Amino acid sequence: MQGAMTALITPFKNGKVDEETYAKLIERQIVNGIDYVVPVGTTGESATLTHDEHKRCIEIAVEVCKGRAKVLAGAGSNSTHEAIDLAKFAESKGADAILSVAPYYNKPTQSGIYAHYKTLAESISIPVVLYNVPGRTCSNIEVDTAVRLFNDVENIVAIKEATGKIENVVALKSKSGISVISGDDAINYPIMATGGNGCISVTSNLLPNKIADLIHAALKGDFETSREINEELYELNKILFIESNPIPIKYAMYEAGLIPSLEYRLPLTPPSEENKKKIKEVIKKYL
Repeated sequence: MQGAMTALITPFKNGKVDEETYAKLIERQIVNGIDYVVPVGTTGESATLTHDEHKRCIEIAVEVCKGRAKVLAGAGSNSTHEAIDLAKFAESKGADAILSVAPYYNKPTQSGIYAHYKTLAESISIPVVLYNVPGRTCSNIEVDTAVRLFNDVENIVAIKEATGKIENVVALKSKSGISVISGDDAINYPIMATGGNGCISVTSNLLPNKIADLIHAALKGDFETSREINEELYELNKILFIESNPIPIKYAMYEAGLIPSLEYRLPLTPPSEENKKKIKEVIKKYL
């Protein structure tokens, strides 16, 4: 698995998923060269969507992509049976693969993490991407656990690495053939230069063409171009995490006129007035 992938925001209107805008956002990703769209991940506020809303977002993504881009559907939970339900639904609707976050809150051991993912992956036939983001989950997929899962389970093919540790990328690549996908826009280039296979980007909601160019250049071995784009995007990548994701990116999308209303699901709220000003100042340089 490789390429430029976008962790889609979920637009709301009057408290409900704005399906029309969502479809337009996905279409924009496709025409700007993104390889995979990723509905209902962290950036898509999956933690506060109902299961029906979650499933509808996957359906819309598959319907809009129609084979022009692939769908890596979010299907994670701290409950294995819930993750399986979402994964089976994604597969039934034509998603190309699933992205499943490490079980959060209940703090499983490495043995529990292994059993969770093995059980999940064996319930479906499409590829599974592990998602390691301990800053969110308090649950770390250790390198040896990821390698073991890759070796033991045929359809576990990749890991989204969002620890910020380049050493993890080196360790994963040295011990296995697993695809490593960057989960941190600020270090997309360093991860690609260390053997990474792509990224799942927040920034590409706003600038899909730039992220596509960065990743595609690196995959072709043109690391100079990839590095230049990464450095060009540095200020934007940083400001989009000035508050908890997806608070800043949704505000940036609103200011850019890409979503008609600025709505979050509680407990997320809009950025502070001070941070709104900072985000406005930075995105003006890129639009």
